Amino acid sequence: MKREDYPERQVCITGIGQSKAGRPSDRSAMQLTLDACLQAIADAGIGVDDVDGLICHPNKSSEGGGISPVGTIETMMALGIRPVWTNPSSHEGPGHMAAIFDGIMAIATGLCRHVLCFRTVAQATARASSRASTLLTGSRQRVDSGNNAYFVPYHAHSPVNLWALYAQAYFDKYGASEEQLGWVAVNGRRHAGHNPNAIYRKPITIDDYLDARMISTPLRLYDCDTHIDGSTAILLSSKDAAKDLRNPPIDFEAIGMSVGTFGEGLHTGDFTMTPAEKCGDMLWNRTDWTPEDVDCAQIYDGFSIHVWLWLEAVRLCGRGEAAGFIAGGQRTAIDGELPLNTGGGQLSAGRFHGFGHIHEACLQLWGRGGDRQVPGAKSCMAVNGGYGYGAMLLKRD
Repeated sequence: MKREDYPERQVCITGIGQSKAGRPSDRSAMQLTLDACLQAIADAGIGVDDVDGLICHPNKSSEGGGISPVGTIETMMALGIRPVWTNPSSHEGPGHMAAIFDGIMAIATGLCRHVLCFRTVAQATARASSRASTLLTGSRQRVDSGNNAYFVPYHAHSPVNLWALYAQAYFDKYGASEEQLGWVAVNGRRHAGHNPNAIYRKPITIDDYLDARMISTPLRLYDCDTHIDGSTAILLSSKDAAKDLRNPPIDFEAIGMSVGTFGEGLHTGDFTMTPAEKCGDMLWNRTDWTPEDVDCAQIYDGFSIHVWLWLEAVRLCGRGEAAGFIAGGQRTAIDGELPLNTGGGQLSAGRFHGFGHIHEACLQLWGRGGDRQVPGAKSCMAVNGGYGYGAMLLKRD
């Protein structure tokens, strides 16, 4: 197949929306979802009735924890639309980008013209409720079935315990330091200061980072992303349908995806490498671009160590070079060599679970970044996931 015939080359982004982030929010999960979805529709300049595809990641979840409190069926009813296609995205595949990639396929195969993709979380509310319940009952149940059976007996009750192992492995292999890792958080907070929707906007220093409490050695408080209530929506359109819409289309130059061999936390082998390596290989095999063609990058930061691993997996840094690349913050500043997580990322802006990175990429390419706008940005890489891995190269002519 010729590259110009790839599915992603037939599709573009025409509108975006994002609710106000709350910690917690005074709005329900459904209200937040509608805020984001209606913004995206209006941003593109189409009507609600023009939306003929609807998808979310990972659809409504019964697991609790506010991970995915709203699904496609209730959103379809609340919006008053009757799409011809809806497909609940799975947890695996390209991780948080699964909904975007499924939407691309629906449009490229001619099923739809406009697919609305959204991601809603209510984790701040869920965590507050969980803490209240724990205080009342004096106990917290630890589920040790499924994949957790491999973790809980070793007191690894949280993903932070797992990703701390990756960070320590990186330190040991490359001689990186905790101070260097801290620059991921400091860089994100600096940029979040110019993002009015970021949860945390007050700048922090390396000393602030090092003085913060340890969560799971060597990861500290500022190495962990920020639980929020919020929703983000991305409107995909066919190239033909986008011609007369309000915004200049944002095109997909290439996409990449991969999934862990055994799923989250069941990695074997070199802990300084993840299945994101295969995602990066696929991405660059679908384009003539090189890493030097990327004007800015929105890199998944569920934990700070994700940023190092991702930068190397998608070849924006050489093996073992990510720590030194970010240290000092000059090269990743708005006017630096590679502006990084320009909206603050999940560490400071809030855990929009990957969709926030895509939203920020579009803001930059449409020149809507305000005080954090990257001068002359025409291309952006967005990647996300820590269990399933997805990446995209976006561009604007």
